[in-house]
Amino acid sequence: MTGTRQKGVALVLVLWMSVLLAVVIGSFAIAARTETLQARQLFDGLKAEYAAQAGLHRAVYELRRPNMEDRWFTDGRAYEIQYDQAEVEIRITDESGKIDINVADEELLGRLFDSIDVSEDARDLLVDAILDWRDPDDLIRINGAEDDDYRSAGYPYGAKDAPFDTIGEVQQVMGMDYELYLAIEPAITVHSGRPVPEPAFAPVEVLRTLEGMDEASALDFVAQREQNTELGVPLPVLPDGTTPLARGGGYTFTVVSTATMPSGVTNAIEVTVRMGGVPGGQPFRILRWN
Repeated sequence: MTGTRQKGVALVLVLWMSVLLAVVIGSFAIAARTETLQARQLFDGLKAEYAAQAGLHRAVYELRRPNMEDRWFTDGRAYEIQYDQAEVEIRITDESGKIDINVADEELLGRLFDSIDVSEDARDLLVDAILDWRDPDDLIRINGAEDDDYRSAGYPYGAKDAPFDTIGEVQQVMGMDYELYLAIEPAITVHSGRPVPEPAFAPVEVLRTLEGMDEASALDFVAQREQNTELGVPLPVLPDGTTPLARGGGYTFTVVSTATMPSGVTNAIEVTVRMGGVPGGQPFRILRWN
């Protein structure tokens, strides 16, 4: 009986050891697989990053074609290319199609905030605060803010009294918060120098600020605009009865390049570039990189 009992105990121990070994081996296998997937994810992420940068350089190449008829449109439409294993989507937007916050007047700035459903009081405060920020004087507009107002509100700075250097700087204006900034960011620029945006290149966020344009009509205009495949062809009629032409705009463009690997890993960059006239013979100069 004793021998039989010892054999039974030994069998149980063997079974437990087998289970323990299976658990250990399984744990190692899971850890190894996880590390392999993480390494592949990192590797694909790096490849996607370089593919997105390749998309930026392809966009610059297309913008520098000698024959304008061969150039890609700069109205934000998507172009797709294959780079190694990555699918790359490239969108180019001429900055002249955006609202320049350094030169836009009170009415246009007001329509910008109206387009994102800001209350009337908040709109008036934001518009006057932007104008007070960029003008060179210390005169306070009715709803504006100068140095004393910023200090009273607890800001560690006052009104700049000079033009905006970047679009991100608008976040420093009194009354502006991050959510509002994200809502207007696709529509604004500091690189146009034009008091009125060019509809031929304007994104939806700008088009809906036009008189008689809402979200639906702006999207419809963009859809019709993207059907044009030749420069100089009249675009759809605007609410005011005018017909813009898709022809040369400015020299500054925002390129959004998104690379997607077969594994689903994605990397996107948004870069504002200025073409030509760069010291050292460089084909473009980077003004902003996200």
